[in-house]
Amino acid sequence: MKKIVYSSHLIFRLKLREIPYDLPREIYQSSKEYYFDKETLKRVAIKKIKFKNKLREIAVIYEEMNNQINLITIHPLKNYQKISRIKSGRWQKL
Repeated sequence: MKKIVYSSHLIFRLKLREIPYDLPREIYQSSKEYYFDKETLKRVAIKKIKFKNKLREIAVIYEEMNNQINLITIHPLKNYQKISRIKSGRWQKL
């Protein structure tokens, strides 16, 4: 199994957005939706979870390198974001 590493940016975002520390790892490991972002050349894992008393889709942006997964950032998606990025071809299903 590949080692999962949190970027300093991700750790900063977790604190700023008051997101539980283990959530990015959970989303990456248990998501049923994975995409490749053609604009950033990064991968995206998306999972719907309860966050701040709302059911929201949360995206974790990551890179796979050799024997390591680098989790880069995390953010809640607005309702239209995922759909528009898929329709435009920016996000391609993995």
